[in-house]
Amino acid sequence: MKTTLNIDETVMAELRREAARQGRTMSDLVETALRNLFKSQSKPAEFAPLPTFHGGGAVVDIADREALYQAMEGR
Repeated sequence: MKTTLNIDETVMAELRREAARQGRTMSDLVETALRNLFKSQSKPAEFAPLPTFHGGGAVVDIADREALYQAMEGR
């Protein structure tokens, strides 16, 4: 399919150089770049699982204000 795009001159110059360097057409490079852009956007990010720790249980009952003050102030 043919289309018209407005591309910055410096970007177009880079595209021409890269197409010549790779021996590919500019259209092929643009199509490949767009496909990669859309492919990367459609995948959900995969993150490593967060570490878990065993804290050993509660030190103080957070509902007990006085106990909280004692724990924070070292009383």
